[in-house]
Amino acid sequence: MRVLFVCTGNSARSQMAEGLLRHLGGGRIEVYSAGTEPRGLNPYAVRAMAERGIDISHHTSKSLEPFLGQRFDWVITVCDRAKQSCPTFTGAAGRIHWSVGDPAEVQGSDEQVLSAFRAVRDDLEARIRTFLSQRAPAGTPSS
Repeated sequence: MRVLFVCTGNSARSQMAEGLLRHLGGGRIEVYSAGTEPRGLNPYAVRAMAERGIDISHHTSKSLEPFLGQRFDWVITVCDRAKQSCPTFTGAAGRIHWSVGDPAEVQGSDEQVLSAFRAVRDDLEARIRTFLSQRAPAGTPSS
């Protein structure tokens, strides 16, 4: 199974979703992420994921262009702006939209911002666990 997560900046939500699905998918799912306007990896996303033992520090923010000719089983948009501007991927078995708030828009102390990233991480994890329980290839752990 091949899955592509898309958001606007490919800096937080799609990066965390990529890391979570790769981790929870047990190596049986090819996972990618990209952005309609890539901005660079957000360090708070890296910190929030590290708390779960998932290292996304090596991820890079990528544009959608290199993925346009590729086949994906699922294209999942994780922000409303990306949903509106995401191109159609030929051969995609399905397209899913998850409206997930942008934690990078949160203002406040370091702890308040990190808390917003944790909440998004936990939201994405719950959605991905549901996704896996409904659509995962045989033998993929979903708990």
